[in-house]
Amino acid sequence: MQDRLPEGSVPISDAELARQVDEAARATEFQDLDIGRSRLDRAINAVAEALGVAVLLTIVTVVFLNALGRYALGFVFIWGDELVLSLLPWLGMLGMFLSIRRRQIIRIDFFAQRLGARMETVLAFATHLFSAAIFVWLAIVSLKYLQFFGGDQMIYVGLQKGWFMAAMVVGPAIAAVAYLGLLVQDYFKRNRSDIA
Repeated sequence: MQDRLPEGSVPISDAELARQVDEAARATEFQDLDIGRSRLDRAINAVAEALGVAVLLTIVTVVFLNALGRYALGFVFIWGDELVLSLLPWLGMLGMFLSIRRRQIIRIDFFAQRLGARMETVLAFATHLFSAAIFVWLAIVSLKYLQFFGGDQMIYVGLQKGWFMAAMVVGPAIAAVAYLGLLVQDYFKRNRSDIA
């Protein structure tokens, strides 16, 4: 059995399909994710993005220099791997924070939309509140862990592990704040639509 085009459709070449996919990918990659946000929201997201880019550039630079040193020059920065592994939690937490603020975190809207507008609103409120509570709990547990192990010295870098473990406290705390921010935004948006 051969695949057939639906009646009335025109076949396109592979090159045209590739061009369309490339165009769609570029449009997605270069879109402004903060359109319609307030100046404060844009500034918060810009700071988080800048910090994330700085962490990512540091990781990439250290990995590149370590690989170059190892394979081209015959030496390694013994502290490179330790620094990279210590920066990864910060990168993850900053990315999570931005994903939550921009509503790009994975969620299943399909089922919520089938329940009707009122139930969808109640479900969104409950999930934002539940997510914020879980992240507060995670921040508290992580704070206890940080207090216990944060004073340990890193073997090669020589800094206290707490500088890097703090991501496990700060990240969940700002994620909780981001979820509460979504809750407040949804509340005011709903009230504005009720008034209008």
